Amino acid sequence: MPAETPLLFALDLTGTFVFALNGALTAVHAERLDLVGVIALGMFTGLGGGTIRDILLNALPPATFLDWRYLALAAGGGLIAFLLSRRLEKLGMPINVLDAVGLSVFAVLGADKALDMGFGVVQAMIVGTITAVGGGTIRDVMIRRIPTVLRSELYAIPALIGAGCAAIANGLGFHGTLAALGAATACFAIRMIGVRFDLNAPRPPGTADVGETPD
Repeated sequence: MPAETPLLFALDLTGTFVFALNGALTAVHAERLDLVGVIALGMFTGLGGGTIRDILLNALPPATFLDWRYLALAAGGGLIAFLLSRRLEKLGMPINVLDAVGLSVFAVLGADKALDMGFGVVQAMIVGTITAVGGGTIRDVMIRRIPTVLRSELYAIPALIGAGCAAIANGLGFHGTLAALGAATACFAIRMIGVRFDLNAPRPPGTADVGETPD
């Protein structure tokens, strides 16, 4: 189901493309996959979260398969990563910014869709978070590594907060683009703070950060 307004729908498509681009870049650098593997991994990353969301909400067939633009953008992101991976390496921060935009939009749209179908606030928060992080989790499982969402930077937490803000705003009677953008902005800001200062969610006492060894 498309987003409620042209603006949010455009952001949804943008998020799909950026997630696909990041997923494909991961394939290029981490596993050295061929053309088919890179594009496939990009598509799984870009479309995975929304597909899981629609399955959970019993909204079948998933929206990403009802509009050809989702599939085209996901495949296009994978192809661009395959062809221009070296140049894209130099755009690390802009890509992280766009990735944060995608995370924010997906979290809010996932929560809003759950609320529209009668789900409660907590359930909507969960659905929104899964929508935002689902594609990246599928990507990491496919290349046999611990999902990024479970081990580094602030990722799931911003998504959960963004989805929660959207659900609370809806419960207070605030609907539409402004409420959704406000919730997405909260998610985006927290995510970018995590990127900028390399922040992580707390880990068990005595355990090392990623790439480090315990004292």
